[in-house]
Amino acid sequence: MSGTDLTSVLAGARLLPVLTVPSTVTAGPLADALAAGGARCAEVTFRTPGAEQVLKTMAADGRLTVGAGTVLTPEQAERAVAAGAGFVVSPGFDEEVVAKCRALGVPVVPGIATATELMRALKAGLETVKLFPAEPLGGLRTLRALAAPFPGTRFVPTGGIDASRMAAYLADPAVLAVGGSWMATTDHLGRGDYEEIRRLTADAVEGSMT
Repeated sequence: MSGTDLTSVLAGARLLPVLTVPSTVTAGPLADALAAGGARCAEVTFRTPGAEQVLKTMAADGRLTVGAGTVLTPEQAERAVAAGAGFVVSPGFDEEVVAKCRALGVPVVPGIATATELMRALKAGLETVKLFPAEPLGGLRTLRALAAPFPGTRFVPTGGIDASRMAAYLADPAVLAVGGSWMATTDHLGRGDYEEIRRLTADAVEGSMT
């Protein structure tokens, strides 16, 4: 997948479910629930021991473009792509991770929190970045302040955003998509409440299109 393809997927979906999946056995039912709710993509965070297997299972499903999140090192990026990741997301900007993703031919969306980090990302030739952690940093006020001097930059804000805040972010022209975990939390997965995941995803997808 090229960077342009990723932009097309995120612009079409406008919603990126961010998933921390404690058990690999939930990967299949989780993919089913997200797809049934209308999700087009998902980010599996590399925060659990089974993240690679979860990503592999969900990517093999074929209905979702699945990426790897919380990628901190080039080695993790390599493992993620080997598992089927269609894109890579980092919580911060790291030149080595970006270079590895470029070498692997996979789009990367690094996290930024300051104008300095954003300038480094732009210098590296990136146009889409993740504002993280969005809400603790000041939310839309911070995003708009960063976007103003850097026209053309697209943001995927993530961190502390829920259903009640999603629409305000998506209304901003600098926002490509919103990342969030409220649609499929570890509590949902622990209870096996896939119908609730489907419902919350469907509600979010509908809300993202209004």
